Amino acid sequence: MNTANAQLEGLYLAIAAVNRLLVRKGIVSREELQDALQEAEMAALNSGKDDGISHAHELALVFPIRLLIKALSAEHTADFRELARQVGRAD
Repeated sequence: MNTANAQLEGLYLAIAAVNRLLVRKGIVSREELQDALQEAEMAALNSGKDDGISHAHELALVFPIRLLIKALSAEHTADFRELARQVGRAD
């Protein structure tokens, strides 16, 4: 595996943990955080429309956002590969 991929996996899991902490502390609701992530997903998809990017590129662009959305609904820190499988199945 590429070292950069492993570093990104760790980063995604860290962000997911921070997101759950924010919800647990009552700083933001799960719904607000999910709405913000979905807004980011739509912005990412819309940003590439005029550039004529491929569907594969679009999926790569929104993968981390979709992974964080899946992780938000998980009760605990899920395994990265399981979250990635869930995102892949949804696409």
